[in-house]
This record gives sequence, structure tokens and C-alpha cells, in this order.
Amino acid sequence: MKAIKFIAASLAVLVLLASCNTKKDPKVDAELPSQELVDSMSYLLGINFGYIIKANGFGENLNYAEIKKGMLDFIHSKGNMRDENFNEQFKISPDMIQTLGDKFLGMMHKYNAAVNQAKGEEFLAEKFNESGVEKSESGLLYKIIEKGDTSLVATPKDSVWVNYTGTLIDGTEFDSNKNAGEPVMFMPDNVVPGFKEGLQLIGQGGKIILYIPSELGYGEYGPRGIEPNSTLIFEVEVTKVGKFVEPAPEKNAKKKK
Repeated sequence: MKAIKFIAASLAVLVLLASCNTKKDPKVDAELPSQELVDSMSYLLGINFGYIIKANGFGENLNYAEIKKGMLDFIHSKGNMRDENFNEQFKISPDMIQTLGDKFLGMMHKYNAAVNQAKGEEFLAEKFNESGVEKSESGLLYKIIEKGDTSLVATPKDSVWVNYTGTLIDGTEFDSNKNAGEPVMFMPDNVVPGFKEGLQLIGQGGKIILYIPSELGYGEYGPRGIEPNSTLIFEVEVTKVGKFVEPAPEKNAKKKK
């Protein structure tokens, strides 16, 4: 789990800060960090822990009072961290972070997947009632804006140049070629099933909006930034279709004399 390394590094800094805050130090020709620096470092440590929480998908419903308690318990801990019995002084051993973390994240993943599935089904049911929206046998919803050249419709092995924008049902944009300044090339076989099917519904010059249910998209395990079982929306313009050409058979090798 990624969090372990970040937590270890952050706790090391906390221990260092705690060691600088003793009241019984002898007078020396050196200064402690100013309050401004202490506040800045404290804030950045908060950002670091926030990164751990957000990047690892722990969600926003953690008990922050327990987070603070765990931090203070560690700062006020006694003994050498390398001692065999060091972790026994805590309510829960830090050695449990992998086990509990996997259990927590697994349950969060399952819950979010179920919620997103329900939201997606509700969205698609409402979208299907809109004018011009059609539904294929696979469950893909689509709205053809322009049919394009029906003599140049892509097949799975063809190369297709497209302009596209992908969003989630809440309007969040997760992918687009707008910044590229030119169409990008896809092969239908190399994209999610719903996008693949949609590319074959219009010809060169055509435009379509795809409403892709999760089972035809990324499913329960999508890329970073896309929650499990997310319904996807793609606005697609096919600018060019490059037809696949079967390679010529190799010439027979010359017979040995």
C-alpha cells in the first residue's frame, strides 16, 4: 500500500518537530524555528496526510479525532521505534495498517461501485426517454448527430481518427484530445466495448454521443480518476477512417538446388 511509505516519512518529521519542542534544553547559540515556520511546516504536514487520504481512496468520512489521537500517541511514544515491543504501547499496532487498510479500501470500493451502478442506471433510464436517443442490443445508448459517409464505416481492424471528449454523468471531464490540436487515431479493438461499438455506428465525417453503461466501459476497475462502475459519456467526431488492408502473402522461398 502506497500510504505506508508516506506515513513513515511524515511520522519521522513529526518526531523531529517534537524533539525540537523540549522546555529543558540548555541555552545555546542557536534558535528554534519561528512560529511562522512552525505553522507553515504544520500546514504542509496536513497537506501530506491529506494527500495520503485522497490518493489512496480513503474517502472523506474518516474520524479525524482518531487521526489526531494516533499522531499524538506516536509523538508521545516511548522507547526506540526499532525495539520489538515498541508497537505494544498503541491501541492498535501500526503493523496492522496493511491488513486494516486492505479491508477498509475493499469495502469502500464495493460500496462506491454499488452506488455508481445505481446512479448510472437511473441516469441511463432518464436519458433513454430523450428525443433522438437510441439503444442497441448491448445496452449502449447513443444519439447520432451526423451519420457521415456510410461507405466509410469503421470495422474493428480499421484505424479511426477522431476528436472526442469523455465525461462522467456529473459533468466531470476525464479525457479529451482538445489539447492535442488534431484528431487522434484509435483502433476500435483497442478501446472499451461501448466506444468500439459507437465508432461503428457512423461513417467518416459523422458525429455521435455515446452513453456507455459501466459494463461496456471500464467496469469495476477503471483507471485512476474514474470510480468503479462509472457510466461514461463520449462526444465523438470521426474525421477519417483508414481501412485495414490484408498484408500480401510472402513469396515462396527459392527451392534449394
